[in-house]
Amino acid sequence: MSGHSKWSSIKHRKAAQDAKRGAMFTKIIKELTVAARLGGGDTEMNPRLRTAVAKAKGVNMPQDTMQRAIMKGTGELPGVNYEEVTYEGYGPGGVALMLTALTDNRNRTVAEIRKLFSKNGGNLGEAGCVAWMFQKKGLLVVDKDKVDEDELFAIALDAGAEDVRPGDGIYEVVTAVEDFEPVKQAIATKGIELATSEISMIPQTTVRLEGNQARQLLKLMEDLEEQEDAQNVYGNFDIPDEVLAEV
Repeated sequence: MSGHSKWSSIKHRKAAQDAKRGAMFTKIIKELTVAARLGGGDTEMNPRLRTAVAKAKGVNMPQDTMQRAIMKGTGELPGVNYEEVTYEGYGPGGVALMLTALTDNRNRTVAEIRKLFSKNGGNLGEAGCVAWMFQKKGLLVVDKDKVDEDELFAIALDAGAEDVRPGDGIYEVVTAVEDFEPVKQAIATKGIELATSEISMIPQTTVRLEGNQARQLLKLMEDLEEQEDAQNVYGNFDIPDEVLAEV
C-alpha cells in the first residue's frame, strides 16, 4: 500500500477530532474564501468551490458561516486576502514532503514551517526540490463499510478512474484531474457516500521507514497538518502497519 493511502487512513480517523477542535473549520473557511475569489461564488461554475463546500458540509459547518466565507472571497463582504503558497522539503530518512498553505503573512508562515521541519528531524528545501516526485491527481475516499470493493471498482473505472486502492478501513479512488468530477458524480449517483474528495498530490515512489524514523516522520506530518495556515500535507513515505497502529 502506498504511503499516501496510509496517511489518508490516519487523517480520516482523525477527522472527527479535528472537527471538534474547530481546526478543520478554520482551514475550510480559508479555502472557501480563496476558491470564491479565484473562480467566483457559483458552485456550478467553480469546481474548487464545490469541493470546498462539500468539505464544509462534511464537518457540519453552518450554512451562514459558509456563505460569509464565500462572500468575503467574491468581495461582497470585507475580508483577509489569503495567498496560496507551496512549501517543499525533506523529513526523516529523506522522505519527500510537500505542503500547501493559505496565508496572509508569508514571513510568519515560512518561519513556523521551517521550525516544525527542524524540530522533527527534517529540513525545508527550495521550490521544486521534491515536486517532481509527485503527480497531481483526483482523490476520492470511501469507507469500506459503504460499498463492496468490486462494485466500487466497476463504477469508478467505468467513469474514467485510474485506480481503486484499498487502505485501512477505506478505499482510495485515484483519477486524472480532468476526470475527477465525472468519477465523483458517478459514485455519488449510485448513492455511495464519499468520506473525502479532493485534488491531491500522489507520490510516484515511496521511501520505507521503520522504528524511530517512522515515528518522527509521523510526528512531523501531524505537526505540519496542525499548523494554522497549512491546508494539505503530502509525503512519499511507506511505514509498517505495526508502527501505524501506535498512532
